[in-house]
Amino acid sequence: MEFEPVIGLEIHAQLKTNTKIFCGCSTSFGAPPNTHTCPVCLGMPGVLPVLNKKVVEYTIRMAIATNCKVERRSRWARKNYFYPDLPKGYQISQYELPVAQFGYIDIETDGSRKRIGITRIHMEEDAGKLTHDPDRPFSMVDFNRTGVPLIEIVSEPDIRSPEEAGAYLRQLHSIVRYIGISDGNMEEGSFRCDANISIRPKGAERLGTRSELKNLNSFKHVEKALYYEINRQKEIIIDGGRVVQETRLWNPDKNITTSMRSKEEAHDYRYFPDPDLLPLVVDNEWIDALKKTLPELPDRKKNRFISEFNLPSSDAEIMSSSRELADYFEECIKEFPKPKQVSNWIMGELLGLLNAEGKTIDRSPISSSNLARLLKLIDKGIISGKIAKTVFEDMANTGRHPEEIVEKKGLVQVTDVSAIEEVVSQILADNLKEVEGYRKGKKKLIGFFVGQVMKETKGKANPKIVNEILKDKLAE
Repeated sequence: MEFEPVIGLEIHAQLKTNTKIFCGCSTSFGAPPNTHTCPVCLGMPGVLPVLNKKVVEYTIRMAIATNCKVERRSRWARKNYFYPDLPKGYQISQYELPVAQFGYIDIETDGSRKRIGITRIHMEEDAGKLTHDPDRPFSMVDFNRTGVPLIEIVSEPDIRSPEEAGAYLRQLHSIVRYIGISDGNMEEGSFRCDANISIRPKGAERLGTRSELKNLNSFKHVEKALYYEINRQKEIIIDGGRVVQETRLWNPDKNITTSMRSKEEAHDYRYFPDPDLLPLVVDNEWIDALKKTLPELPDRKKNRFISEFNLPSSDAEIMSSSRELADYFEECIKEFPKPKQVSNWIMGELLGLLNAEGKTIDRSPISSSNLARLLKLIDKGIISGKIAKTVFEDMANTGRHPEEIVEKKGLVQVTDVSAIEEVVSQILADNLKEVEGYRKGKKKLIGFFVGQVMKETKGKANPKIVNEILKDKLAE
């Protein structure tokens, strides 16, 4: 029997506000435990929450960016459950009337596009964080994160493979960062994902029993966990068993999922309208004003890079993967208008350097202007591509302009034909056996001769001129 996975993702993005959703406590990460708290976020008797307007603004921006309908009227609800990291005994969220519904984004996998529906986007407050003592049977709770504003983005069960899940997740991650509402830091928990997964016989309409996967803190973990869970459920059904509805944890060390608890249903949380908060009413003028503030989104930017700059789709996808990288690319081609050469150097040398040093593009030691100046030197034949890599390393280490490095180190490319001819003649005279082999048909030896000339000239000889002279002399 052939099975089909049915996947839906629930993504929590922490909003990049200075203060919490219902109080004035700081949302900054890394403070000492329980220092960013107050009677409101700790749920003390007699306190009242006050809604942070910036949270609503950011949520509406995300709703517009994902083609959702922004509801004029939405309502706050209490989600009731007991857990030590939830000081009030309930979480303020939205249930029957969320702020945004019925959206979608388009993803691309294996060269084909697919539309993934978004059921809803709603606002809620985060819970605290438990730290478990490895040596003693104790757990400690830090309430700094309690009340930090989140949006939850719930997809339709339209995803049919781990690759599609990864593409959808990356696209949403890119959008929240493009529009500036979240830093998207998965390691710090600013962008978290839960996955609902079931399988069914291919062609069937009825959904199978689903598992919810938690502890997915990277794109790679989401895909690997889904692959594991699909195979686990297949084996259970093939062996005549029955998949149990439950919440499972992904163990990245063992590459397995393990049972955590039985899966809750909505009625288990006893949702009811929050009596301390009025319904949220949003006017059309505000929505229209926010629409005008949105930047060009990643999907549209990628398509423009393909049409305007004639970039391959793979290059355009990388160049548009973050707003900062896209800006760097466009700044560079303003000074050196050869997009493919720019993208090659960014994807190769620059991103290789940044990845090795654990830096992002906004902390690049090489400015877009300096990279453009380096590419101009190559284009004008002043330095070779090989020498350019040496200059690039120096630029990264010192911050100096490429022209200054080339001048001080005497790296200007040799283009004097007579000087190169002299070196070529000496190389051929010293390697008569290889010359004979080339003339007998071993044409790949041209690479050997070029290498020898470049070695003798310390990489300064113009490769094009070297090749032309070599072929002329070898043909004599």
